[in-house]
Amino acid sequence: MRTLELHPAMTSPHPPDWPGALWVGALDVHTIAGFEQVHLRKSDGYTKARLLVCEGPAVRGFIELDAPNGLIARAELDDAIAVLPRSQGHVDAVQFPTITVIVCTRDRPSQLRGALTAIFALDYPNFDVLVVDNASRTSETRDLVQNEFAASTVSLVREPTPGLGVARNTGLRAATGEIVAYTDDDVIVDAAWLTELSAGFSRGPNVDCVTGLVPSGELRTPAQSYFDGRVSWSKNLVPRTFSLADPPSDLPMFPFSIGEFGTGANFALRRSAALELGGFDTALGVGTRTGGGEDIDMFTRVILDGRTLVTQPSAIVWHRNRDDIAALRLQARGYGTGLGAWLAKLFTHPRTARLALVRGPRALTRLVSLAWRRPAPVAGARLADDWEREIARIGWVELLSVARGPLSYLLQRRSGKAQGND
Repeated sequence: MRTLELHPAMTSPHPPDWPGALWVGALDVHTIAGFEQVHLRKSDGYTKARLLVCEGPAVRGFIELDAPNGLIARAELDDAIAVLPRSQGHVDAVQFPTITVIVCTRDRPSQLRGALTAIFALDYPNFDVLVVDNASRTSETRDLVQNEFAASTVSLVREPTPGLGVARNTGLRAATGEIVAYTDDDVIVDAAWLTELSAGFSRGPNVDCVTGLVPSGELRTPAQSYFDGRVSWSKNLVPRTFSLADPPSDLPMFPFSIGEFGTGANFALRRSAALELGGFDTALGVGTRTGGGEDIDMFTRVILDGRTLVTQPSAIVWHRNRDDIAALRLQARGYGTGLGAWLAKLFTHPRTARLALVRGPRALTRLVSLAWRRPAPVAGARLADDWEREIARIGWVELLSVARGPLSYLLQRRSGKAQGND
């Protein structure tokens, strides 16, 4: 029996620790012709799988299937794929501009190693890599880059002031590419990532920002599954073009459509446009009092400035979600505070304040609905009652953190360490 071998999107030294765990990977429908079954590599402990189905570079959607002994029969695959929508409007890259990939990191050399290894395996003709070492406490990041990636086209820049907005600006100023592509240190980029980001810039005139798909690369624990179910940017499967000249009718909060534009783990900017916009707000981002928000702030400012933002789901970056309740709680606090800080910033400008007042009630309703949301039950995956009580509180941690955001933003601005885009 002919068997197609599939590799996981991400690997982990730890086995799955609950029955609802999903092996995660991708499948191109063009590769399965002539095979009778699929074998999932490194699938010990998993009985189910989630596959991101692509047709060449175009994304069709996710399927979930039983995978006893790491095997999926071809007939089951065909049935699951048949109900997916056809891929919509894929556009090939017209040009291949020079790109500087910017990875901002702080004291996570083991994760950075995996991210850089995948980046240097990219199928793109003209790119370089810039690692911004943001206020690390040790020399491990520098040692990793200089010792293990010395033969690669990588540069290391140290930014002593903590804050992701600061670090992103440091990378922006030091970059040499026409395009700056940002990703994180806890990801694995797809081999066609930069090619597909370039394709996004080919979707029309005045495209100055392209974001890609960020699916969960590991669903090994209940915490990872819960996070996967809460975020919307991991499910943006349809290419879209956003501009003030043609506002989308299905997004009443536009241009304050959190999650619809993507996330900071996977986006690219035309460097000249980013500089004209004044770079990132340094009062926002992980490492500051605000804990986040610099990405959604940039996406919104691109659109409010009359520029165009494109979502390009074929530009794929797999993300490793936090795997325990403590890390998940910390992440929810950062997301909430960053959101509240960004909302506070909107009200410091008359134009955005007017827009936010009109659209604000809808945004608040959506946020509260997320706080009430509970993890979907998984057959055969009973969780401890105390864990379920803890996870039920996560939404409220995020919601209460939103209320702390405005003061955090004010304090960060007044600290004298915030610069630009007032």
